[in-house]
Amino acid sequence: MKPGIVLRITAVIASLLLFLTGAWIGVFFLTDWLYRTIGSAPPALPGQVINSLLGLLLVVGFITLINVLARIRPGVRHRHLEAFTPIVEALEQIAKGDFRVRLNPISESNSIARELANSVNQMARELDQMEHLRQEFISNVSHDIQSPLTSIRGFARALQDERLGAEARLHYLTIIETESTRLSRMTENMLRLVSLDSEHVKVAYRPYRLDKQIRSLILACEPQWASKTLDMDVALPEIMVSADEDLLGQVWSNLLHNSIKFTPAGGQVRVELCQQDCRVICRISDTGTGISEEAQAHVFERFYKADLARERANAGSGLGLTIAKKIVELHQGTITITSQPGVGTTVAVSLPLQ
Repeated sequence: MKPGIVLRITAVIASLLLFLTGAWIGVFFLTDWLYRTIGSAPPALPGQVINSLLGLLLVVGFITLINVLARIRPGVRHRHLEAFTPIVEALEQIAKGDFRVRLNPISESNSIARELANSVNQMARELDQMEHLRQEFISNVSHDIQSPLTSIRGFARALQDERLGAEARLHYLTIIETESTRLSRMTENMLRLVSLDSEHVKVAYRPYRLDKQIRSLILACEPQWASKTLDMDVALPEIMVSADEDLLGQVWSNLLHNSIKFTPAGGQVRVELCQQDCRVICRISDTGTGISEEAQAHVFERFYKADLARERANAGSGLGLTIAKKIVELHQGTITITSQPGVGTTVAVSLPLQ
């Protein structure tokens, strides 16, 4: 016999003996009190016999009560567990990957089962949403990566034609380079977004001149806006902020490139800074093509492109504004966009001065 079983049997026997001894001692004090109350006591031997019998009856009664409760208990337990059966079944379905399962309202009499069912429903809804986003993400990534790869493969095959002229060959090579750059930028943005989504990302706050940073980025974009003869209207008063300069640099660079990209030749891009209470607001406005009201609700979503027809011409990945929003939120700031088709777009970024 295993040592554990022997130990349990010994413990049970010892417990019964202790209970029996305690019962007899309790009966002895009870009968002694009873004899003193009535003023008469039996002889010693009959008294001991009476005490022993009463103690034995007490033990037998206690054991009988335990047996009765043990027979009743399974039924009670079964009724209580019935409310948890659909919850267990739902969890099994979720474990198999079915996130569409939903539990019907649980009886008000079992508050624990009801709360647990509500939690399971909430978990299933969130997992279902995550699965939908995952599938959409895979679909978008596959499409966006396949598009430049198809171009690269097609033009590389065309270059194998020995009859191809030098001018056409140079044109095809330029397209291959452009598509390769687009593919590289896309993977870079995806890696950056994954990094920003990580809980381990740290914002390196330090004080610096925000106006100086934005001005240097505008000058870095000069070849782009000068080639389109855009009017760059800049109003940048001296403002100090405490933030991660490298991260915010990605925000301003992305917003400036978007404004320049979608503003036709001869248009205007205005960049202005202002301070309101304990916050600094940067507005970047343009007289570009604008965005429809319906599209404005989705511009910060991953891989969303407001105008699919101009996707190839502008080589966008649909991740720039998503990254900008993520960085601004990491700084406890907000980013909003207002636009009117054919009139222009304004993006406003609000950040705490700290």
